[in-house]
Amino acid sequence: MMPRLRVSVIKAFILKELTELVRTKLIIMVYMMPSMITILFGYGIAMDVTHSRIIILDYDNTKVSRELISKFEHSKYFDLTVSDKSEEEALASIKKAKTDIVFIIPSSFEKNLLKGQKVELGVFIDAAFANRASTMQSYVQGVVYSAAAATTSNTAMISLNTRTLFNQAMRDEDAIVPGLIGLVLLVAPAILTALIIVKEKEKGTIFNFYASPISKFEFLIAKLLPVFMLHSLNIFILFLWATQLFDVPFRGSFFLYWLSSELYILISLSIGMLISIITSRQIVAVVMTVIITILPAFLYSGMLMPISSMQGASWIEAHLFPVMYYNHILYDTFLIGQGFESSKIVLYLFIMLGFFVTLLTSGILLLKKEMR
Repeated sequence: MMPRLRVSVIKAFILKELTELVRTKLIIMVYMMPSMITILFGYGIAMDVTHSRIIILDYDNTKVSRELISKFEHSKYFDLTVSDKSEEEALASIKKAKTDIVFIIPSSFEKNLLKGQKVELGVFIDAAFANRASTMQSYVQGVVYSAAAATTSNTAMISLNTRTLFNQAMRDEDAIVPGLIGLVLLVAPAILTALIIVKEKEKGTIFNFYASPISKFEFLIAKLLPVFMLHSLNIFILFLWATQLFDVPFRGSFFLYWLSSELYILISLSIGMLISIITSRQIVAVVMTVIITILPAFLYSGMLMPISSMQGASWIEAHLFPVMYYNHILYDTFLIGQGFESSKIVLYLFIMLGFFVTLLTSGILLLKKEMR
């Protein structure tokens, strides 16, 4: 049975909390932190690799090889140098970090290509950073296959038929910015809420709660409501940053975006509240909140690695954090647009509701209205 709420008592506590947020200037962090994270990471995280330094050794020097070279020359992904260096000298430039890729066109390249015979091209890539190397390798393959399709009609040649769904332009912003909203709305409210109870323990003002007739439920509601109302405005601010500043398309239901975001903020607040209840020092509360929110938000949001590609323990861990469910809804509302027609989205909304109820109930049970 839901505890009876005394509105006048809760209102008094809410006014006290708002006054404290203004006095300590923490209210500035409510809006500055989410916007700064979104703008800095939105521009700073880039999944594509442009201006890769490539040396091409053309040992064929024919019309077809020159047409292949021109494909690299007109690509934004490569800074091209055609060289007559030896293979050893070119590979040495990779070791010296002066080159990223060495591309070798063998002699008889045109002859074998036109005959439909197998042609082997030499590609050496600096793989000190594996993800970057994999991306550069994909770009090289794309250029080669495109050039091969344009220069011969031989059916023995390999051709690629690639289609991209939901992000046809392959823009980093379309993939990164919605995920950043999930990161921001998990981290920022949790950090602020993690301080609201533990700071009273440090100052000794928690004794006012011990001595007052206010119930634990009323106390927590009064603590969470001010932060919830303040961060609800960030839902609209971050939406404007995404659609106006980063030009991310929005194809879904704004009501679904708003509803899921409000529910997600409640989950974030509940996480911070739990941490604030079980800790006794503000620095400990902040560190715990950062570890519990930021790391899962990056690893299991689907922003950098799709959840579908995870296996075993990583897949299970991803489903234990609310960020995975919220970000699935975010990517739908921004890029796909299925909305409530998707049974998975409806299921995820109920799972998020379950997160909130579980966390809030745990907070009520763990909060003690007495000295320990």
